[in-house]
Amino acid sequence: MAGSQWELPPELCCRPMAFVALTGLDVVYNAVHRAIWDAFCANRRADRVPISFKVLPGDHEYPKCRTKRTSYEWYIPKGILKTGWMNKHLNLVPALVVLFYELDWDDPQWKEKQSECATKVEIVRTSLQGRNTKVAVVLIQKKTPLPPGEDLVASERASSLCNACDLSGKSLFVLPHTDHLVGYIIRLENAFYEHAQTYYYTEIRRVKSHKEFLNKTTHQLLFVRHQFKIAFFSELKQDTQNALKYYRTAYSLVHELRAHETNMLEIKTMAGFINYKICRLCFQHNTPLDAIAQFRKHIDLCKKKIGSAELAFEHAAWMSKQFQSFGELFDEAIKLGLTAIQTQNPGFYYQQAACYSQERKQLAQQLCQAGASYPSPDPLDTQSGGLDFYGQRPWRQGHQSIDPPDAEKEKTGILALQIKERDVPHSVTLLVVRTSTGCFHTCRLSCFSKISDICVCYTIRLLDYVMCDYRTERWWGLLTAILTTALRCAYLMASVKDYIIYCMELLGRGKQTRLSVTHHLSTSGRIDESSLFDFNEVPDAEPECDPSSVSAARSLWNDRVALSGSNEFTIEVQDYIPFIQCKAKFFSPSFHVDQPIQLQVFLRADCPHPVTLNKLAVSLSNQEYNQWCVVESSGQESMSLIPGKTKCYNFSFVAKTEDVGKKIEVSVSVMLGSDRGRCVFLSWRGAGGDAASNHEALQASRSSRRWGRGMETRPELDWDNLIMQHSTMIISRVPKISVQLSHQPPALNNEMYCISLTVQSQEEGVAKEVKLTAGLKPGQDANLGQTTHVTLDGSKVCDDTAPALLPDVPLGDLKPGEKLERCVYVRCVSTGPRVFLFHVAYSIDTTVEGRQIVCKCHKDETATIETVVPFEVSVKFVSTKFEPLDRVAVDIPFLLMTDILSSSPWPLVLASSSLQLLTMTSNTPQLQSQLQEVVLQTGECASECFCLRCPPLTSSNNTVATGQYLISWRSADSPLIQTTVTLPHVILESVPLYIHADLPSFGRVRESLPVRYHIENRTALVQEVEMAVEPSDAFMFSGLKQVRLRILPGSEQQMLYNYYPLMAGYQTLPQLNISLPRCPTTNTHTLRRFLPQRIFVKPQGRQLDDASIAAA
Repeated sequence: MAGSQWELPPELCCRPMAFVALTGLDVVYNAVHRAIWDAFCANRRADRVPISFKVLPGDHEYPKCRTKRTSYEWYIPKGILKTGWMNKHLNLVPALVVLFYELDWDDPQWKEKQSECATKVEIVRTSLQGRNTKVAVVLIQKKTPLPPGEDLVASERASSLCNACDLSGKSLFVLPHTDHLVGYIIRLENAFYEHAQTYYYTEIRRVKSHKEFLNKTTHQLLFVRHQFKIAFFSELKQDTQNALKYYRTAYSLVHELRAHETNMLEIKTMAGFINYKICRLCFQHNTPLDAIAQFRKHIDLCKKKIGSAELAFEHAAWMSKQFQSFGELFDEAIKLGLTAIQTQNPGFYYQQAACYSQERKQLAQQLCQAGASYPSPDPLDTQSGGLDFYGQRPWRQGHQSIDPPDAEKEKTGILALQIKERDVPHSVTLLVVRTSTGCFHTCRLSCFSKISDICVCYTIRLLDYVMCDYRTERWWGLLTAILTTALRCAYLMASVKDYIIYCMELLGRGKQTRLSVTHHLSTSGRIDESSLFDFNEVPDAEPECDPSSVSAARSLWNDRVALSGSNEFTIEVQDYIPFIQCKAKFFSPSFHVDQPIQLQVFLRADCPHPVTLNKLAVSLSNQEYNQWCVVESSGQESMSLIPGKTKCYNFSFVAKTEDVGKKIEVSVSVMLGSDRGRCVFLSWRGAGGDAASNHEALQASRSSRRWGRGMETRPELDWDNLIMQHSTMIISRVPKISVQLSHQPPALNNEMYCISLTVQSQEEGVAKEVKLTAGLKPGQDANLGQTTHVTLDGSKVCDDTAPALLPDVPLGDLKPGEKLERCVYVRCVSTGPRVFLFHVAYSIDTTVEGRQIVCKCHKDETATIETVVPFEVSVKFVSTKFEPLDRVAVDIPFLLMTDILSSSPWPLVLASSSLQLLTMTSNTPQLQSQLQEVVLQTGECASECFCLRCPPLTSSNNTVATGQYLISWRSADSPLIQTTVTLPHVILESVPLYIHADLPSFGRVRESLPVRYHIENRTALVQEVEMAVEPSDAFMFSGLKQVRLRILPGSEQQMLYNYYPLMAGYQTLPQLNISLPRCPTTNTHTLRRFLPQRIFVKPQGRQLDDASIAAA
């Protein structure tokens, strides 16, 4: 049977990752969706969560879920593991389906789009009917969301959308399409990963729940199947420790199965799968000894389970694959850092795999009938095109009894397998196995004595594969032996190009190689004093070639030589070790555009005789430069390389101005032979080097460290110390202008901040087309671009339409020594640091090596400016007695007090201020600013007071907006700026009774002090008022001490009292106790807060006579 049957399925060998399906993304025609998809799948670093993403249409049909089995009483399993189960959970059944939908919180069509989104979610759920797959929704939004809790509209609509889509709050996400897209995507991935973890945990519990329904008599296969599924789900969940535990349990159970010829292959197949998983996880956990012990146990348990004697070659093929797979795992672990020892090396396992491949070949030759014809109909064909369960026979799938159901079918099936095995190229398979590793050289070398029966074409390809490591690590002896064999194969195939390559390598710089083949190549006519190769004639036969094959090879060579179209051969030498070495270097990693670019190419011949070159050509990334970097052999000057000597070729050319900012890369080619006959082009990508260069460079660096200062006495052109420089950057000409910035930081919020720019030319000629690009430096926070505005007009405040960056502002021409000045005005709406860029570009005529070119130069200057608030405004509401208010009574005057504290380092001029009231009204005829032309120094505070009243409102809302406070101000010479401060909302309350008093501003001891109380009924009911005046030690009074009044709705009652002060100073007025029987909720304190509590009483005065005045 074909060898592909024994290959492990890719879904078994890959790393299981959670499968998440993304729907709603149009990655072909929508650029935003494409950027989101690229952020998910492109350049995934190792620190990102292991998730496999796939974009699917919204109506994608997922695999249908079968009806869950509630009982296993009469169920007989047909096999251990279905062939499509792993692929289904890796690539077909997602753990999470994510619906992407473009919807902003403030979308005007919110209701319609919410309904559409809910419909799409329902379509996804319908297609997943019966599965536990999670569903999530991601809203693609254009704006950056506010922090949680600050956007009330977003919170309300998110809740509404979750209800419409039947989602939990943890399944709704927002993805702003901003500059920080990748950061948001990573946060989304972490959330998706948690949902996937939950799904696989649920699946594990579901599989575990079946255990109680199983019995050991009829359900042994299900025990293995369920343990494997739990382990696989654990891997998807990235719980590798538990996965390893369940795989070990499954492995033990699979060997408890009763084995017979009909199910032997299925048991071995599943044992091999589970063993592979266990060994892979052990290497992953860095426990290689456990992996080796498990593999030895696996081989000991399975090596005797041969199965049908007529198909014994299958057992050998299976054993070979077991050793090869473990060798690959071992080799992969070594590449990841595991250190192999001499007694435990992947090469031993590859060697054992090769031995079993050899045994397979021998068994196939013994068991497979040479003259038998393939049976018809084909017993290996199945209706579905594949097997239902791993390891079963196509002609008796699902059969678990000891005896085969149809003996005749069994015979034809075995015959079909034998015939297919007869057609397997066992020698090629053996050679492939033996060349599968790069770390066990002796294993690979031993196979080259067995190629007599192998197709020469296969041999060359496989020898090329083997030689890669030998070239890199410079195993000259081994490489010589393999190259000699490869040269014979190339001769027998008449492969001209391969023949040339192997001849070049056999003349290469390895000492063993050169000494062993120089004499042979010299005597065979392939080395000439003037030309190394002469392939215009048929070469002589290689030694040790079969004479019967030589005549056929000569005929092929005659045909090849006669072909006129095969005269040129191009050889990329990076993968070989040719007899010519090349190193190229630019003099500098970068050149200014007004400097000639200088390039050196070094060549050295390693062959024993001089080599004559016909042409040396340097190819640059800009093909227009190639004409300046060509050397051809002429009659007067021969391009000859002396063995062991380094020859240097110098090139120089002038860069083009359009290549400024571009990288110029080099590649070198040399031509051997003549363009009139057969010629060979040796081509080096980059600056040269070949398969052994890296290793030699490492040794040279170590050698230079050992030599130290003695290096100075070594030859001038020491090949090992020549450093390659394969590319150079063309940079702009050094500008000869000075750019100076003058400004006085910090900038004030919203002011027109002036930055003075002075440009002075130091060029010898006229600087033409001088242009200025000024503004916010790109690459900063995206929000800064929306809150920064730049203009050249400082006479007025620019609006929000002004850009953050002014590009290409023409400044005219600059003569030598001339100076120009410009002012750039910046308005910063938000605070914080900003970096501003001032880019001055111009062009100037210059001459480079006699060529006139126009150079574009530029000079950049940056300035970091901190923006601060010019002042801080505090607002408070107080009563007419200047007491703080947390609530404002309706239709009762109160005071609004504002304090403006200057935090500017410069003086601020407050031109005016005003109020824009929404619901409030002024209690004075006209609101006038009390801050006109007030100058505030740093730390000074300006205050003003407004008397307001809130009229009765028709709505039931007890919280109302006050309005805005407008401040017009300016700094030194800037235009007038208006700052708007939103006043806080106030909480309203209604009082049934409003009491206020009329009294003088002060009293005098022993003089009458009249006080009149006004009592207003603010309700629609007649109010009964009980008033009582409490006695006071500081006053006597006349009037009603206690009275009961009735006040009609909307009317007012006045009460007059005469207070007689007895003591001087601040005195507490007699307290007025008021109660409203019809409003028991209103207390005396609430009503009394509108009354004055204290008054200043002056001492009693004396009448002064004239004598007293004269005495004074």
